[in-house]
Amino acid sequence: MGWNSWNAFRTEVNEEKVLGAARALVDTGLAKLGYRYVNIDDGWWLKRRQSDGRILIRTAIFPSARTGGKQDSSFRPFVDRIHAMGLKAGIYTDVGRNACSQAFDLHSPNLPEGTTAEREIGLYGHVDQDIRLFFAEWGFDYVKADACGLADFRPGTDLVAKNGYRPMPPRIERGMPNRTDHAQVRALYQDVADALARHNPDGDYVFSIVPWGEANVRSWGKDVGNLWRTSNDITPEWTRMLHTFDSAATRALYAQPHSWNDPDMLFIGAGDFDENHLVEARSHFSLWAIANAPLLIGYDLRNAPRALLDIWGNADVVAVNQDPAGNQGVIAYQSDDVQIIVKTMQDTGRKAVVLFNRGQRTLNATLTAEHLKFAAGQPFTLTDLWSKARFDASAGEQSFALAPRETRMFMASGTRALPDGVYLSEIPGSVNVAHDGVLRPEADPTIHQMVSPWGGTRSSGERAGYPGWGGAQADAAPYGTALQVAGRKFSTGLGLLGGSRLEVRNDKGDTRFSALVGIDDATRDPAARVRFTVYGDGRLLAQSPELAFGAAPAALTADVTGVRIVELVAREDGGDAPIPTSVCWCEAALTGR
Repeated sequence: MGWNSWNAFRTEVNEEKVLGAARALVDTGLAKLGYRYVNIDDGWWLKRRQSDGRILIRTAIFPSARTGGKQDSSFRPFVDRIHAMGLKAGIYTDVGRNACSQAFDLHSPNLPEGTTAEREIGLYGHVDQDIRLFFAEWGFDYVKADACGLADFRPGTDLVAKNGYRPMPPRIERGMPNRTDHAQVRALYQDVADALARHNPDGDYVFSIVPWGEANVRSWGKDVGNLWRTSNDITPEWTRMLHTFDSAATRALYAQPHSWNDPDMLFIGAGDFDENHLVEARSHFSLWAIANAPLLIGYDLRNAPRALLDIWGNADVVAVNQDPAGNQGVIAYQSDDVQIIVKTMQDTGRKAVVLFNRGQRTLNATLTAEHLKFAAGQPFTLTDLWSKARFDASAGEQSFALAPRETRMFMASGTRALPDGVYLSEIPGSVNVAHDGVLRPEADPTIHQMVSPWGGTRSSGERAGYPGWGGAQADAAPYGTALQVAGRKFSTGLGLLGGSRLEVRNDKGDTRFSALVGIDDATRDPAARVRFTVYGDGRLLAQSPELAFGAAPAALTADVTGVRIVELVAREDGGDAPIPTSVCWCEAALTGR
């Protein structure tokens, strides 16, 4: 949680603006709610000094960085001022040679200056030197590493020729998963992670990975950084917000405490989310909260109106986002019009829930006990986290009229469907997708595609691009269909592919694992056969027979008394099949607490 300069100022950032935001976080009380990171984005650097490779700061806009002579500069005085306010400081870089502004903000007065080599201010070739500078010398606490340097400075382009950049063959082909070098992109970010660990032995830092959902970052982001962008940049348009939200909404199983899906910074305060569009602004904030997305304000807080401060400062909504269990909300009802998303809190008897109207007309939505994984037909209570109104769903359901673009957000309490345990799809924060079975990443076609905020309609249209189709899903099959085995539908379970492995933390000391397992009816390979195996701390606990497509779901149980990590493995007959096989750990649960 905190503030970032980009959405408010792009490269027109300076010391006064950043310190003003920091003071506003403190003065408005937002810092006490947890908004503590103050992050400088692109635009701060002057050049890379060639005598020793050191990056110099643009002291004309950060005057406190002048430390003696024209050739020396340091952010230490600035960072010390941020720390003195009880806040933390973040800085921006790129994992390539050049930064995004050098490709997309060519008219900015704050672009790096000098020769071709002096303008190469990215990490490439300088990882250890720059990370040591940022953290050990300057004292930063957070780094955001973009990836334009790996995608946009390719040989033979006008950008490179006209601006005198050194070309770099692309490691990332935007929107083309099969032309992106996933392994090399991961390796470059891993180099940064290793340097961060070396120069921060206390482990107190945040690493933001920003390849915009490319390079299959969904599968490895949690192993390398603390948050990873799931899409390209957000803009202050409703449809763009839908796009970035969708890129993270179905990926609950890939996030966990200290490792988060990042659909980009908040854009509350501008465009469709300004103080004249408070319904949309509250929806934006509610969705980011229930998705456990980082809450980074992108607004000039020196001039923030009360109505916007009240949104960022809603302590009840912030508490949902910051709940220590780290369970991202799971989609309980899916349509292009209305979504119902439910998040299990650390106190598993409470559920945060949003009813989200994506469209332009008033719609009715009925929330049921089953959506919440409460006992069917039993009463439950709802407290509106915006209006504070209370509702008693005495018949096990409650209906609401949702205005266009409105999101209603509640805290629900009721009788759990599993009184002595929990379905695994309720606790995605305790599930680690060690391997999701995806062998050939595919673009996800379910993400909302809007008219490009940059190119308009000067192309054939916006197409699916982010790898993420066919991965691990909570309460859905890998390709987004309902869970179903041999004609039997399931409302809860984990949908994966053959060749997958999950690691489940048994934090509550449950004693029994159970599931109904089988090949999902939506599988692409009806000739496949799969065997399901349960391990506990590395020991074999239970195994199903080899199951064929069309076979009835098989009951699989295991005694997990004293087990810390429960592993769930789905092996395909003969190894990895050329056609993905959808499998279901239906009604997977830990009970006996």
